[in-house]
Amino acid sequence: MNEEMTKEEKKWFGTLLSYAKGSGGRLGASVLFSMISLLSGIVPYYCVYRILDRFIFGSLEKDFVLQWSLIAFIAYLVKVVCFGISTAISHYVAFHVLEGLRLKVADTFLKAPLGKVYEHSIGEIKGVIVDKIEDIEPPLAHVVPEGAGHILLPIVCFAALAFVDIRVALAALLALPLGLVFMMLTFKLSGENMTKYQEANAHMSSMIVEYVEGIEVIKAFGRAGVSYEKFAGAIRDYRDFVIEWLESTWVTMKLAFAFMPATLLGVVPVSILLVGKGSMTVSEMALSVMLAMSMVISMAKIEIFSNGLRQMQYTVLEIQKLLKIKSLPEPATEKLPERYSIELRDVHFSYDDTDDKDSEVLHGIDLTMEQGSFTALVGPSGGGKSTVAKLIARFWDVNSGSISIGGVDIRNLGVAALADIVSFVTQDNFLFSRSLMENIRLGNPKATDEEVISAAKAACCDEFIRKLPDGYGTSAGEAGKRLSGGERQRIAIARMMLKNAPIVILDEATAFTDPENETKLQESIANLTRGKTLLVIAHRLSTIKKADQIVVLNNGRIEARGTQEELMESSPLYQRMWQAHIGARNWAAGSAKEA
Repeated sequence: MNEEMTKEEKKWFGTLLSYAKGSGGRLGASVLFSMISLLSGIVPYYCVYRILDRFIFGSLEKDFVLQWSLIAFIAYLVKVVCFGISTAISHYVAFHVLEGLRLKVADTFLKAPLGKVYEHSIGEIKGVIVDKIEDIEPPLAHVVPEGAGHILLPIVCFAALAFVDIRVALAALLALPLGLVFMMLTFKLSGENMTKYQEANAHMSSMIVEYVEGIEVIKAFGRAGVSYEKFAGAIRDYRDFVIEWLESTWVTMKLAFAFMPATLLGVVPVSILLVGKGSMTVSEMALSVMLAMSMVISMAKIEIFSNGLRQMQYTVLEIQKLLKIKSLPEPATEKLPERYSIELRDVHFSYDDTDDKDSEVLHGIDLTMEQGSFTALVGPSGGGKSTVAKLIARFWDVNSGSISIGGVDIRNLGVAALADIVSFVTQDNFLFSRSLMENIRLGNPKATDEEVISAAKAACCDEFIRKLPDGYGTSAGEAGKRLSGGERQRIAIARMMLKNAPIVILDEATAFTDPENETKLQESIANLTRGKTLLVIAHRLSTIKKADQIVVLNNGRIEARGTQEELMESSPLYQRMWQAHIGARNWAAGSAKEA
């Protein structure tokens, strides 16, 4: 495992650049321009040396000063222009890498089994896609190109100092070994805590998202104190950890910053000594001091950039863990069904993806739904109804057994092809932050406005949508605060109607619809799904009385199946459920009457 991680750490930067095609060459160009920029920056020092040297020996002419001043000015322009080009290229690369990473993470979650996605909190996913990937931009745009230049500059400056006098060059390195020792100690202490820092940051982000998303529930149940304390506790824990971490590295970090760039500690006294002995001129001493000061800036930058580079490495490796989530297998050769019957054969399934019988939620389901038929799944909560529906849509793969459409195992269908065949509407419907027109059009991106409106009318949406400020152009983000659960549900049903897929799965799709609209909606669904293979999960048994077959699921097993009349005669569980349903309606009517 350690050897595997070592290999991964060695190639992490190449992996990062692979998310933006052509990035390697562009980043190389950025590094080259950065080096030219920094090297151009020391040319004016040589120009000053030449002017100062001529002045000391008393033969300074105007033309000579103008000549070297012009050279210094041109070098400065080259420095500025090359730095601008380097920065522009590196930012171009950085933002393309960020784009590639975000799309890759999103695509990984889209193709992964739903259970694998649920293993990660919203805060964690948001933290990775938004915050952590964004944190890569500054190091990639600045640290890599500028850091390469700042590594080269001290080497060139040392060579120039050695050309002036090797003794001065060696004096510039006097404090370097001690600075390197303190820097390595800082890295060691930081490395030990970097993973803990990432975990603490992710936990805090998760708590923040949970608190904000649950604010309505918190206020409704008067749990603001407890929930706020949990939220505040996560922030305090993060604060305490970061402070403790900084305190553990503060001394070594400050000593590293003090000694690493302390080139003048050796250069100035040695230069003065050599000038006193006549081994060095005053102008050479001035040049040595200027070169040593250039080394100071670069070596200080290297310390700062090295921390940024390590942070980027940890971030990339953490993102890589998410990108390793296994996708649902895609078939090598796709086979499309010619019919749209559905067959479940000896289906076993557990959410933890194991063969442990104790964790199974479905135990050998055998079920056939003929093309164009209406099948209803009913049963007590937790019986496995929604699990069956989601397995047909292939949100997960079965542990054993098979699910086929028209005789084709759904594992031999591509994810996209299966999505085209199956429409799925749940009771918990999500509206995207775009217009209601576009939310409905998600069912068929090529649909015209007239077709969208027609679907909305069929789903009993048109009337309440037109009452909104901008009608169909109203943003769902704004409208979502005004829409009831039933209204959001009807928009999802309109989306399903517009998709016009041959297989339709409705998981309590009208649960929040008011009685007045439910009858109209049920009629519309019946008309629009005629000839389609329809699977409905319902608790209101009165809505599925006309189903071709009603399947009673209990504790992950099929307890009974048949028509309404057959089940009323043969299934005690269905009879109890029907009586409870009728009793609930009578109780509600009686309660209203008594009131």
